[in-house]
Amino acid sequence: MHRGGFLRFFLIVSAITLLMDWYVFNGLRTLTADWQSRPARLILTWGFLLISVAVTVVFLIGLNSLSTARGMTPFHEWILSLFLTFFVTKLVFVIVLSLGDLGRFITGIIHAVTKDGKTGESIFPSRRKFITEIAILLAAIPFTSFFYAMLRGKYDYRVHRQTIYYDELPEAFDGFTITQLSDIHSGSFDNVKAMQRGIDLAKAQKSDLFVFTGDLVNNAAWEIEQYIDRFGAIKAPFGQFSILGNHDYGDYITWDSEQAKRDNLAKLKQHHAELGYRLLLDENVVLEKAGQKITLIGVENWGEGFVQKGDLDRALKGADPNAFKILLSHDPTHWEKKVRYHPVDVHLTLSGHTHGAQFGIEAAGLKWSPVKYRYLDWAGLVNNKNRYLYVNRGFGFLAFSGRLGIWPEITVITLKKRV
Repeated sequence: MHRGGFLRFFLIVSAITLLMDWYVFNGLRTLTADWQSRPARLILTWGFLLISVAVTVVFLIGLNSLSTARGMTPFHEWILSLFLTFFVTKLVFVIVLSLGDLGRFITGIIHAVTKDGKTGESIFPSRRKFITEIAILLAAIPFTSFFYAMLRGKYDYRVHRQTIYYDELPEAFDGFTITQLSDIHSGSFDNVKAMQRGIDLAKAQKSDLFVFTGDLVNNAAWEIEQYIDRFGAIKAPFGQFSILGNHDYGDYITWDSEQAKRDNLAKLKQHHAELGYRLLLDENVVLEKAGQKITLIGVENWGEGFVQKGDLDRALKGADPNAFKILLSHDPTHWEKKVRYHPVDVHLTLSGHTHGAQFGIEAAGLKWSPVKYRYLDWAGLVNNKNRYLYVNRGFGFLAFSGRLGIWPEITVITLKKRV
């Protein structure tokens, strides 16, 4: 963020949050007005104010370092997450309390017009304590939810199983299984033991094929180095294959030189090999079973509004046009804009990228996330004229150090021949 833009952002955020802090502080004073213990009153009111202001200050200071060669570290993500937690909590509190104050204002106006108030008495009634209590109860919902998301939700791995039927699938591949991980974002992990549970869950699926669909790191190749042995332990009889995502190119931080950025990408590609992943860069490979074949294709990142390096035509070069084809492409907008309309039939595309916004609802048939307003297809299976897309919700997390409702995913897809 350039200096002028950062200063404007700093001033705007500071003004908004300080106004909210002042309003909440006064609401808490109403709540504690009749408390007998003065230390308890001071701890709740001034304690809230000091903590809230401190979180905002640390968050704003940390913003200025996000474009450095290290980018957003787990520390930055925790501070951002705490800031969001306090901001949303305060916003709920302010909305409820302001509705109560609006009622007081309207009542006061009515008293003034009708002149039914006593002489010398304020026309505006005092703020009622129970309104503040309601505000606290409602504000506690996002507060506790966000903390659950940060402490437990981001490592609450779920296996999503999907069976897809095809007429064109070779008989030898009937029942063929694929485990997919996406968006590991290794620079964000802050609990190796909890992360290992997700790796163990992926290994336990014992699928025929393992694929990884991009964003191994947040920005830099070194982020994955301490986890190579762990993720490298995921093996499959038909191999492990991977592609690059938009974050893997190092476009979101400042490098000392363009050469340093190129060297980082070269090192990241080397790490894919050390993981035991065959990195597909606009190319295809043939998988053979009992004399029958399917084609696995991998493209570099192509995304609407993001880097567009992927070339599907080049990736298809040399591939049998009549073969059953599976495509690895990080961003689902590639399927939406290119793949489903391509003259060559690609039977299944596996993507990630969206994370499902790491927040939403998937329960009792309801599926919603704010990311739906950015992406047409953001999680799960989509079918367009027997061309399927599956969007993985992501293994890791980025920016907000948590997940709520949209849990980290391990995908297991079973291919079946329609009979």
